[in-house]
Amino acid sequence: MFDCIVVGGGPAGATAAYNLAKQGRSVLVIEKAGFPRYKPCGGGVSPAIANWFDFDFTPVIKNTISRVKYTWKFDDPVQIKLKNVTPMWMVKRDEFDNFLLQQAINKGAELKDNTEVTGISWQDTQWQVKTTNGEFICSYLIAADGVNGSMTNWLGMPQKQKVIAASLEVSAEVPERRQNLAYFDFGSLKNGFMWCFPKDDGYSFSCAYVRNKKGNPKELKTQLTNFAQKFELDLTQSQYTEYLLNLWQENHPLHSNQALIVGEAAGVVDPLIGEGIRPAIFTGMKAAEAIIQALDGKDSALEGYTNIVEQELGSDLAKANTVAGLFFKFPKIAYKLGVKNPAAGQTMGKILCGELRYSDVTEKISKKLKEAFIPGFGR
Repeated sequence: MFDCIVVGGGPAGATAAYNLAKQGRSVLVIEKAGFPRYKPCGGGVSPAIANWFDFDFTPVIKNTISRVKYTWKFDDPVQIKLKNVTPMWMVKRDEFDNFLLQQAINKGAELKDNTEVTGISWQDTQWQVKTTNGEFICSYLIAADGVNGSMTNWLGMPQKQKVIAASLEVSAEVPERRQNLAYFDFGSLKNGFMWCFPKDDGYSFSCAYVRNKKGNPKELKTQLTNFAQKFELDLTQSQYTEYLLNLWQENHPLHSNQALIVGEAAGVVDPLIGEGIRPAIFTGMKAAEAIIQALDGKDSALEGYTNIVEQELGSDLAKANTVAGLFFKFPKIAYKLGVKNPAAGQTMGKILCGELRYSDVTEKISKKLKEAFIPGFGR
């Protein structure tokens, strides 16, 4: 019998388990994959997460980003050096996720990996979790099983429409001129964008349809391959993977009967820039706080989790969705008036590094874009 079972060992689930175990609560993480496991992802992490933990992430930081280059259809470039920010971290998700999960285990959390959850049931004020390796009982349940998981459906949560994304991992030597430099290309992928993050031993190329729920997988691969070829790389040493993203769409309940959903299962991926790791970690942290409060007898703790995610994260992601809608309506104009503007480039960089929130800048950005799109607006 556990105080809490966490289904899924990614950043959200591992963070929840770490914070629960640190407070002396009994917690079991059930993960269908064997850890460490490969995870397709660009691997950009906001260094702001360091403020939420009491340990050092240095062992899994493979590079840092202090410069950003933007292009429109691989042309019309602008490059900026980020000022007054802590450089963004570059990580490999197999190492990063495993490192975070090990911190939870070090605090006393238990792990059952290579174990798939096959069903859940509510019995006598407890959750019964059925798996391929037996059954487990808990008082509280956290669904952290990602975009393709079944937990949200089993808990009766509303299902969200997802978008297609892809990653191309290329092993190669990274020359000095490309180290610490992130690349973003707009326009080549309609209703989406592409980005490249250098690591210590290669590149992570990624792309996503952030405004197209149907998407075109063939076009996705073609454009991502074209992007990588601009770097004159040997793509025979590469790994291409398509996957889904659960972008934030609107506020919705994140709690059920003694259960919470976190991370991408909760749809907290940034709808403008596709950032998912920092929002996932935030939800894992807040879910642990809520369950600790509930275990201590606070009746409204789980409802409070939904409310705090809406207030602290959902409201900001809603603003990102507003900007995304304006940007992708007339992307070429938005690129020239927005992204190419040095101040705007700095703003995007600061958002990526976690030093600015959308709520700090959305009104100004929206006004600027509307002035370009709507004749007479703002006059």
